Amino acid sequence: MTDSLIDSGASEIDASRPLAARIPVRDRPELAGPDGVTWRATREDDVEAIAALLAAMAERDHPDWSETADEIAETFSHSYVDAARDSVVAEDADGTMIAHGLAMRAPEPVDYARVWLSGGVHPNYRGRGIGRQLLAWQTARAEELLAELELTIPGWVLAYAADRSPEHGRLLDRAGYSPSRYFTTLHAELSTAALEPRTLPEGIRIEPWSPRHSEGARAAKNAAFADHWGSQPATQEGWESWQGLPTFRPELSRVALAGDEVVGFITTDVNEDDWTRMGRSSGYIGLVGTVREWRGKGLASALLVDVMRAYRAQGFDLAVLDVDTANPTGALGVYERLGFAAVARDVAYRRLY
Repeated sequence: MTDSLIDSGASEIDASRPLAARIPVRDRPELAGPDGVTWRATREDDVEAIAALLAAMAERDHPDWSETADEIAETFSHSYVDAARDSVVAEDADGTMIAHGLAMRAPEPVDYARVWLSGGVHPNYRGRGIGRQLLAWQTARAEELLAELELTIPGWVLAYAADRSPEHGRLLDRAGYSPSRYFTTLHAELSTAALEPRTLPEGIRIEPWSPRHSEGARAAKNAAFADHWGSQPATQEGWESWQGLPTFRPELSRVALAGDEVVGFITTDVNEDDWTRMGRSSGYIGLVGTVREWRGKGLASALLVDVMRAYRAQGFDLAVLDVDTANPTGALGVYERLGFAAVARDVAYRRLY
């Protein structure tokens, strides 16, 4: 799937005044009802209930995967996330969580400030106005987070909606969000993919991920993704925290080195609960990057083949990844030539400030 939305981005915004001066201060909307539903701030002990809610939502929205409780706890552990202020939940009359929403501002913004909205409503409770209330609350909290910044840069509020649940896209559209980009999920069948080892560019070697390469890989990620839509630099806090998740598999992740410099990388996550959802075993390629000077030399393909061969040696059925279909590096074509094919699509919706 090669269609994509290209928007004019920050050019639509007059950022000559600081965000704090551009965004009007308004009260967050009061959350109430419908009958039998109560709202409250998120607590630290809500992690398992949120994971259960997201798993129920996944059956409707993206049945092949869902967030783990560890991933949710890791998000709430960040110094720049205040669960009680940035997140809210709704419960039914029995105390079962039926909705959850988070507004999280990316730390240390560069070029623009981004707040990401996540969460949603249990499929059995959609169509009752709960999602509309939740999104209004999240948007107001996102505006508060942006208005804290004395920066003369654009502000973005981002949310994602799966093609298979169009009700979410309609909700965002009615709330003033515009579809801005397509992200496609790709699968590659490892039993049939052509995975002959690739010749590396001269002076390059590939090694498994190691803690000693972590900072170099973070620098390479920030350089490689600087021209990617919606990306912000990875901070040391977030980078190290993510590597502590049990789903991260360093032995199935790779770095490409020119001397001691990391110039390319691939990260792998494995969540065996997702295997049950999919009915297949898989490795998820979370990040693929090559710094600009080494693009166009076959390095990304060599890294991908190395990782996919490692997956096949582990007995995995599939390699899975997500791609921005308008990625300026031409990544989609690289993936398709290695046997990846589209299976699902999400749309990024955005409000600009």
